Amino acid sequence: MTASETMAATETSGPFTGRTAWARNLEAPLRLFLRTETGGAAILLAGAVAALIWVNVDGASYERVWNTVLSVRIAGGGVSLTLRQWINEGLMTFFFLVVALEARWEFDLGELRDRRRLLLPALAALGGMVCPIAIFLAFNAGKSSSVGWGAAMSTDTAFALGMLALVGRRFPQNLRAFILTVAVADDLASFVVIGAQYSQTVRIAGLIVGLAALAAAVVARVRRVRNGPVYFLCGLVAWVGLLKSGIDPVLVGVVLGLLSIAYPAARGDLERATDLFRMFREQPTSELAHSVREGVRTALSPNERLQQIYHPISSYLIVPLFALANAGIPISAHFLAMAYGSPIALGILIGYVVGKPIGIGGTTALVTKLSKGRIRAPVGWASVLGGGTIAGIGFTVSILISSLAFRGVELREAKLGVLSAAVCASVLTAVVFRATSLLPKRTRLRALVGISESIVDLATPVDPERDHIRGPLDAPVTLVEYGDFQCPYCGRAEPMVRELLADFGDLSYVWRQLPLSDVHQFAQIAAEASEAAGAQGHFWEMHDLLLDHQDALTIRDLVGYAEDLGLDVDSFREHLRKRKGAGHIAEDVESADLSNVSGTPTFFINGRRHYGAYDVDTLSAEVRAARARVAATA
Repeated sequence: MTASETMAATETSGPFTGRTAWARNLEAPLRLFLRTETGGAAILLAGAVAALIWVNVDGASYERVWNTVLSVRIAGGGVSLTLRQWINEGLMTFFFLVVALEARWEFDLGELRDRRRLLLPALAALGGMVCPIAIFLAFNAGKSSSVGWGAAMSTDTAFALGMLALVGRRFPQNLRAFILTVAVADDLASFVVIGAQYSQTVRIAGLIVGLAALAAAVVARVRRVRNGPVYFLCGLVAWVGLLKSGIDPVLVGVVLGLLSIAYPAARGDLERATDLFRMFREQPTSELAHSVREGVRTALSPNERLQQIYHPISSYLIVPLFALANAGIPISAHFLAMAYGSPIALGILIGYVVGKPIGIGGTTALVTKLSKGRIRAPVGWASVLGGGTIAGIGFTVSILISSLAFRGVELREAKLGVLSAAVCASVLTAVVFRATSLLPKRTRLRALVGISESIVDLATPVDPERDHIRGPLDAPVTLVEYGDFQCPYCGRAEPMVRELLADFGDLSYVWRQLPLSDVHQFAQIAAEASEAAGAQGHFWEMHDLLLDHQDALTIRDLVGYAEDLGLDVDSFREHLRKRKGAGHIAEDVESADLSNVSGTPTFFINGRRHYGAYDVDTLSAEVRAARARVAATA
């Protein structure tokens, strides 16, 4: 080994000192969906149980409350609905808005940004609708109740994902995007079914108004209008128009959600927000304060802002209210004996519990076989099966359609079938994942993760010849961080990385420079100092010192650190004076731009961008998942 090779090896696998991990949970406010859905599912379940208790203790008051008529009138016109209808057709519009927002996020930034991954879940959704409908019609053939076939077709997105998080804790995150796409696809199909099969006589005037308002929202989106009240007004007019036309107005939420694009904050927008804040700091006027607010607001995508507002409201208020208003069924031994023998309840129950997994799993297998593996699920067969079983939860849309198709005892039977299917689907999903956990390790990994290729977001691959790497070069998992030595969040994240490296001996860690010079005065010179130390084989030692002393990064401080490390101080000064490291830093910044990185710290795990929390538990779970994907495809 030559001297240069020895120096390179030292830099690549440089030592690191253990430090106490930062205790705070650095969770991004937006990507808490797993936790929100889990809590939301629990509250939804509580709402359904409360409805059952209420209606069986005092059924008269239950119906009296939810049938209370509320009216909103302006200049002689307006809308009059019962309290239950305001929830089902009004508040649920925001629920479907949130579903569509998450689907659009996956389409723009998540699994579905690879458009080839959209076809399979769309076809699986079709199979997952046709099979349950066929089962329902088989139970109700020749009966008037066959009109309710739409009640057996749609998956409840929020409830299914929430229960998946509860009963399938080890499921791969790719499954979430797969099931989300399936659920959104059959929700869209459900709206078509509601409009064509279950709507009253369509009133053309209201339909024209509603479609015109939605068209106006599309035009505003095409013209890049970023004024929220414009879309709210379009949505409100569209909602009233569709309601008056006889078509379920919750479609408005889906359309507006799908129009709300998602994208990472652009460097230019962030720098503009910084400049505006500087102007405000120098001249604090109300006009500049407004400009700062707008600059910060518009730096984030509409999708992110809307999810921030509506996702918790939907999960913790709207959906539980829907359950409370609709899940109430007077239960007696006589009713249960009669209902579980009725074709309506059995058709819905068997359709969901048996038809959904057969339809989704069978379609997925058929498409994979016919395409000779070119089109395959992003997860393994056990995850597809578990996704199919959890898709048997059809709470919200199923009850909506049941309320349109049935009345009286038949409606109670349909609701019982829907509730029973939700329970059975959850238990069956837990059984699937429990059984999978008993398989041998390699078989289990393939069954859960599959062998499909992971999406790569990192535009510039890791290069051992130029990148600063800590850990084994041949590690199965590589963690890349774009960082800024003066960024306080990088300082807080650094102990997390150290703990990861201590916990995972087969993890390599790459630091790439992204000095945010517009907000951090010493970020650039600190980065150049680390490169100067790297030229003498001591990059990681300087890296650690800089993150340890983020409040002391002047030239004098940097030279002092070089002396503490025993570097050739004259060479170190010369390197800084001639800015020899600026070229390497500029290359890192360019690679960050190519990967749409604008803030620090930003992490990539095996080339895939990590969104959300970067506490030890979250990053450890992502590293384990990446390691499992590598092991499954080995």
